[in-house]
Amino acid sequence: MVVLAVWLGVLSVCDLRWRRLPNLLTLPGFAVILVIAGLDGRGAAAALGAAVLAAVYLAGFLLGGFGAGDVKLALGLGAATGAAGIEAWVPAALLAPVLTLLLALLMRSRVVPHGPSMCLATAVVLAIPA
Repeated sequence: MVVLAVWLGVLSVCDLRWRRLPNLLTLPGFAVILVIAGLDGRGAAAALGAAVLAAVYLAGFLLGGFGAGDVKLALGLGAATGAAGIEAWVPAALLAPVLTLLLALLMRSRVVPHGPSMCLATAVVLAIPA
């Protein structure tokens, strides 16, 4: 969990500071999460969580609502929460947009990075004992 928290923190800082979620961080992170979930017997759930969340974010990207980095980040976060079960995946998926909306209201801006909200939602949901 510590490695995941560090990964989420680094990605959040990158998105807040440079408005970028580097492929060098998002894609290997997804791969590591998928491998660990597979070794733990939760590979199928992780893959399904990744595919569904990435599909939702891809639709949002195609409509102009999200960046490509958000789509790639959704792979890793969907895998992590998917491996934890639907009771983690759904709240994380729903909490992220709410956090971004709150950030936009606080910053008084229509354009805010979404990655930090995705990361925070995932961290909060995974930190809560099942």
